[in-house]
Amino acid sequence: MLDWDDPFAAPADKVENNVAITVATAPPVEANSPKMSLPLANVAPVNPDDKRVVNGMTDINQLAPFKYPWAWQYFLNANKNHWTPLDINMAQDVHDYRHKLTLEERHVYENVLSYLTTSDILAMRNIGLAVMEKMSAPELQIYQARQVYEEALHTWTYQHCIETIGLDQSEIYNRYRVVPEINQKIQLANRRLNSIMRSDIDLHDRDELENFVMAYAFFAAIFEGCWFYNGFSPIFALQRRGLMKGTAEQLQYIMRDEVMHASFGIRVVRQIIKEENVVLDPAKIQAMFEEAEEAERIYASYILRDPILGYSKEDHVAQFRFIANRRAKQLGFEEPFPGAEAALPWLDEQSNMKKEKNFFETKVTEYQTGGALNWD
Repeated sequence: MLDWDDPFAAPADKVENNVAITVATAPPVEANSPKMSLPLANVAPVNPDDKRVVNGMTDINQLAPFKYPWAWQYFLNANKNHWTPLDINMAQDVHDYRHKLTLEERHVYENVLSYLTTSDILAMRNIGLAVMEKMSAPELQIYQARQVYEEALHTWTYQHCIETIGLDQSEIYNRYRVVPEINQKIQLANRRLNSIMRSDIDLHDRDELENFVMAYAFFAAIFEGCWFYNGFSPIFALQRRGLMKGTAEQLQYIMRDEVMHASFGIRVVRQIIKEENVVLDPAKIQAMFEEAEEAERIYASYILRDPILGYSKEDHVAQFRFIANRRAKQLGFEEPFPGAEAALPWLDEQSNMKKEKNFFETKVTEYQTGGALNWD
């Protein structure tokens, strides 16, 4: 029988209930007999120049030598921004929600959370189920594995906020299904995801490859780079007035993750375009951004049907257009909304959390490693 204290010990005869049990063992190997060996495949060492983002033929299990050292650096940087929602004091938020927020501000707060709860799960499924398996260089997959964890962490964060404030979980979580203005954004993303999350997809087919690149560009540049980046801003507008500061701080940590997700995804898309000589149709790119902008306009018209102090649906849509231009340029595309200007010049500051904290008011979450982060 296996000795659980020493699993490598040779088995011996055991006596159980006065009955001798003999454990069969292999016959001893003769001194002069040839030793048994496993066949070795005739393979050459991995040449990093042979690696590719997709459609690669090198050993996916061998991390180094790197072809994409920048991907490994993303993984190292991501681990410097380590936190959990339990690190942040939410007591004041409970008081603010119950006693300070107007009905219009509660409407904004609740519906932003309703959208985000579903969106981060969608982002997790996109990377974990549709994208990771198609990567053929492990340094890319390792960062994406961290990204999957972070999307789960973000979902936990929204749940923690909902639970702490005391919102009706069933009602909040179901809004994305019953509120058309929220649901239409989710369905737009689902169409992109479903088009690449198929077992029969073949990225050697040029049409399939182009569709995959477009879907990845959508999730990196629009879904995470615009919708998430812009989506936190109504809560930040409350924070700027001293309201819901705990929730806003949670979203600041999430925003730092999302900035990296978007930056990484955009870089991967550019690399695929270069390696695979993908030529995307400018009309399709423009249509993708315009469709996303229309979805954001409909969404903003619902969550901000009544403006709150310092923030309106016009601000929200204008900022989307400005950020969309930035993401398009990072991808190497033409600006979809020429001339768009920043309506929220303070938004970029939210991803930088270099500030002093009162030790007696909140748990110190400014980890030493976090201060070393370098944001693109």
